[in-house]
Amino acid sequence: MDINDNWLSFFADELNTDYFVKLNEFVDSEYKSQIIFPAYKDIFRAFNLLTPSEVKVVIIGQDPYHGLNQANGLAFSVAPLCKIPPSLKNIYKELCDDIGCGYPANGDLTKWANQGVLLINSVFTVRQAAANSHKNHGWEIFTDKIISKLSKSQENIVFILWGGAAGKKDILIDETKHLILKAPHPSPLSSYRGFFGSKPFSTTNEYLREHNRVEIDWALSVQETLL
Repeated sequence: MDINDNWLSFFADELNTDYFVKLNEFVDSEYKSQIIFPAYKDIFRAFNLLTPSEVKVVIIGQDPYHGLNQANGLAFSVAPLCKIPPSLKNIYKELCDDIGCGYPANGDLTKWANQGVLLINSVFTVRQAAANSHKNHGWEIFTDKIISKLSKSQENIVFILWGGAAGKKDILIDETKHLILKAPHPSPLSSYRGFFGSKPFSTTNEYLREHNRVEIDWALSVQETLL
């Protein structure tokens, strides 16, 4: 398991549970017999870019992109040379409207992660060309445990919940200690039902500022736009 010691300690109670042992066996078997994304070394990349105490924002996706060379271990993010996926295009449209920045050059969200944005999917792995293929194997339990433990152990985190599945995780979060921002999913199928105009980026920074936490610089490189 390629994950830093800070998170290993944070996850300690989960690693020997029945569900996690079975999950680990399933994932290892899949990587040996199938084409699985992201790369094995990047399964826990979202955690390896920050420590639990550095988490300021949590954004939760569904499962990794299942196209070749897309997933890079961060929810909604893709490798720099990939075409920007439809949902991320809509996230970028809202970002530009919300904070007035230029349209990002590519779909890599590593800059956000490096500032304390934990970008995790409910399911961390997927077979090539088979969305939801690793659903109901234990990842969802693990993700819920992460959210619950972050809620209990930290303060003043912004949880951004896009879409129905992510929205249901609000019951895991203590609203007296954290801010929950809920909106429809940025998918083209639902983005016009209230995602556009929800202003998650400026609202997050306002909350962080009010609680004496360093704001996120959401603007990304605009040197070369890939559309």
